[in-house]
Amino acid sequence: MRIAVFGDIVGRSGRTALNDRLPGLRRRLELDFVVVNAENAAGGFGVTPRIAEELFESGADVLTTGNHAFDQRDDVDLFDKEPRLLRPVNFPSSNPGRGAVMAQDKEGRNVLVIHAQGQRAMPQAIDDPCAAVDRELDGVKLGREADAVIVDFHAETTSEKYSMGHYLDGRASLVVGTHTHVPTADDQILPGGTGYITDLGMCGDYDSVIGMEKSEPLHRFVTKMPGGRFSPAAGEATICGVVVETAPVSGLAVSIDPVRVGGRLRENVKRRDER
Repeated sequence: MRIAVFGDIVGRSGRTALNDRLPGLRRRLELDFVVVNAENAAGGFGVTPRIAEELFESGADVLTTGNHAFDQRDDVDLFDKEPRLLRPVNFPSSNPGRGAVMAQDKEGRNVLVIHAQGQRAMPQAIDDPCAAVDRELDGVKLGREADAVIVDFHAETTSEKYSMGHYLDGRASLVVGTHTHVPTADDQILPGGTGYITDLGMCGDYDSVIGMEKSEPLHRFVTKMPGGRFSPAAGEATICGVVVETAPVSGLAVSIDPVRVGGRLRENVKRRDER
């Protein structure tokens, strides 16, 4: 299988870029399945039903979120209504929605997507992400019950992300980090066969401070005082993510390649025949 995961969408610029380009990327990269992190899609904070529907129509199969999952308070019931929209699995069980879903590609192959959030330097006090992921994997063996297992680990520190990658090595097809909005250059296949990258980067305007218009973050850095609300930068977005190809029997990764399209960052898009 060929599976793409795209990093945090930030605001209208990121939404527009991904919605416009995703249908073509699915064809060009011969993608079987697509996961998109949408936690900053609605003005930088959360996701709405309309935004989710647009992303599904453009070619996303599953949407993940993160610490801003419930920022759109009038729309939190969406997480109960839409099984393809995930909040972190280690949020309290009383929260709306779920943290994992077994979805299918067009060929009927099973893809288990698990979404967890880190504990270090994050705003919420939440449960152990390793134990939560283990519960979702209980009874689901990669290459048997699931043709692929994708884990979006929404976390601040690189050490916690690397720890999760090694913890799941051999049990997941791909572990990706999200949240910090800057693409890392450590895409690799771990010793047990799991594809890994510390952070996918964002789908947003990189002439910014991690996707936000520069003036307010700079004001706070200089004065140590808030001056107003954060708002997403509105310039041309770069789409950032990775594509992993999995083996047909084991479900483990055989290749992983970063994807960067548009905007300010250097483009990187490899078709299967260009590897």
